[in-house]
Amino acid sequence: MDRFYFDHNATTPVAPEVLAAMLPALQDCFGNASSIHRFGQEARQRVENARREVAALLNADPGEIVFTSGGTESDNLAVFGIAGAGGHVISTTIEHPGVLNACGQLSGVTYVRAGSSGVVDPDDVRKALRPDTKLISVMHANNELGTVQPLAEIAAIAREAGVTLHSDGVQAAGKIPVDVRALGVDLYAISGHKLYAPKGVGALYIRKGVQLKPLLYGGRHERGIRPGTENVAGSVALGEAARIAREHMCDSALRDRLEAGILASIPNCHRNGTGERTPNTANIRFDGIEGESLVIALDLRGFAVSSGAACSSGAVEPSHVLTAIGLSKDQARSAIRFSLGRSNTVEQVDALVQAVTSAVGQLRKMSPAYA
Repeated sequence: MDRFYFDHNATTPVAPEVLAAMLPALQDCFGNASSIHRFGQEARQRVENARREVAALLNADPGEIVFTSGGTESDNLAVFGIAGAGGHVISTTIEHPGVLNACGQLSGVTYVRAGSSGVVDPDDVRKALRPDTKLISVMHANNELGTVQPLAEIAAIAREAGVTLHSDGVQAAGKIPVDVRALGVDLYAISGHKLYAPKGVGALYIRKGVQLKPLLYGGRHERGIRPGTENVAGSVALGEAARIAREHMCDSALRDRLEAGILASIPNCHRNGTGERTPNTANIRFDGIEGESLVIALDLRGFAVSSGAACSSGAVEPSHVLTAIGLSKDQARSAIRFSLGRSNTVEQVDALVQAVTSAVGQLRKMSPAYA
């Protein structure tokens, strides 16, 4: 049976070009990038080349990029690096757990709700400001809905108040153009495995002049902000993935075809998130069925999709993102996320529409909740 992958927001396959760039850093260029001999300096050169590529993806200066182990570490470094010593933080109810659970460790946090569209109103952020506000943390694109938040407007509010702005850009980088200068953010997190690099590497953009307290203590690696021997191969992989991403941004044509096919073929299904979205993400709920049952039914038919964020797999509670935008628990549990990637084709999308139509029909026949 052929198998087709429609869960790219959970993780992406490592691109062949990324693997080819990474292997020499594992096999031949094995030196410690902090060593001053030739082996070390060859490794250092590769890390700095990668830093330039990541900076180019974000329109940043290379000196503003710090390599980390991934999106969660980057988010935690931003949150605790600014607000760990106290002060008020503003975030949103639809953030990734990497931000939500970090903020949950702090004493003073205000969570701004997103509307039914899945988009935060900048004026609500303004209203949440307090004299002791130190940090605003608003994701760029939501991992479940794909909705893109009005960062530039929120950044103007933050600048006016003299507050640092952090954004989780894990689901935006590589899917939509990201210009940290135009957005006005101070801190911006990305993750390698969301843009065809391996798991275990990420980066944090830190605008020049922003003072960040480190999470870890050790050597002077990454300007003392992220100590520990550099992951040379991972950094090289992220750099190559960033280079490719600049040339191959997502297109919404396949996503739109998928949505249109499902909505036209299946009665009583609804798209979640109506604001501007990343072009690869669709979130649709199907009345009368459990989303996880549909995920299993589609997996048996050869299609990989998701009923929510990968980091929440196995959770008993429904998606916090979907309930935050006003859906009931039953509605949230009936939702499926489809996230497309470079390998998907028109033929795969059409086959997925047929598989979803068949699976939903069968599940509804067995569901007492669907009349």
